[in-house]
Amino acid sequence: MNIRNFSIIAHIDHGKSTLADRFLELTGTVEKRRMKNQFLDQMELEKEKGITIKLQPVRMNYSYRGAPYVLNMIDTPGHIDFNYEVSRSLAAVEGVILLVDATQGVQAQTLANFEIASSLQLKVIPVINKIDLPTSRIEETEKEILALGFEKEDVFLISAKNGDGVKELLEALPAKIPPPEDAGIRQGAGTKALVFDLDYDSHKGILVYVRVMAGRFRQGDKLWLVAAQKSFSAGEVGVFKPELNPASGLWLGEIGYIATGIKETG
Repeated sequence: MNIRNFSIIAHIDHGKSTLADRFLELTGTVEKRRMKNQFLDQMELEKEKGITIKLQPVRMNYSYRGAPYVLNMIDTPGHIDFNYEVSRSLAAVEGVILLVDATQGVQAQTLANFEIASSLQLKVIPVINKIDLPTSRIEETEKEILALGFEKEDVFLISAKNGDGVKELLEALPAKIPPPEDAGIRQGAGTKALVFDLDYDSHKGILVYVRVMAGRFRQGDKLWLVAAQKSFSAGEVGVFKPELNPASGLWLGEIGYIATGIKETG
């Protein structure tokens, strides 16, 4: 399958949102006239403080070696107070970009995020960012990353700000991150999805952010929330571009949203 699901994880202010901006530009997901810094940080508080607070998924289309790929990226917060956002994001993907600031090296939250990714057996791609800065400590930072168990050839050197090395990193994603597995085959579930986040719409009700683990989901399907023990009929079904974009359905391995019509967030 030509689907790759991944998150970007890092200590706060190591350049996650800037790297996400470069990916959005290179894949043509966001038009240049609409592009602004930290595009995926949509909340007013995020814009004011310049930090990511809420996870944000986005679907990008990219051609790799002549084949079309769907790259589902989840940008995550870096501050330790929002660690639960990170853990939910990682449950929905097969791989992560572990981003490290060359001027700061491996930090506490870097290690915490790495441990979560490793415990979930995700493919981890280590990346050193901000190599263009005069205060960067590339060799020292690389040694700290290698101490986590990586090989020198595993490490990517980039500047998310000016774009150095970012295209090479983007093209490594289809090759290094494994495709989704069919949870239906392994667990006997005909149709199954993981709810990793939600949002509220006054007209559509609760929008559940899902990763399809088995089968497919379409508008009108009768669905069941396992934890809440509540049934509902699927309303709008779609993907993140990064705005809500209605689709004909969500298939195995895809990340998207389902409108539940439910008005109580509990």
